[in-house]
Amino acid sequence: MLTDRDALLRKLHQLRSEHRDLDTVIARLADSGPVDQLHLQRLKKRKLALKDELAWLESRLIPDNIA
Repeated sequence: MLTDRDALLRKLHQLRSEHRDLDTVIARLADSGPVDQLHLQRLKKRKLALKDELAWLESRLIPDNIA
């Protein structure tokens, strides 16, 4: 039986993969010469949103151990 933690870990893996893929796409677009700035800006915005979501998921997976 899958737990919420397993689901969060799967989602975290998926988002990390998408974040890496976007990083690659952005780098290739930037190196390819003239680029559609609006498209590049949207990709960067999506990458930033993924980073925020990754941070939120990671914080959910780390237990609050206040000593």
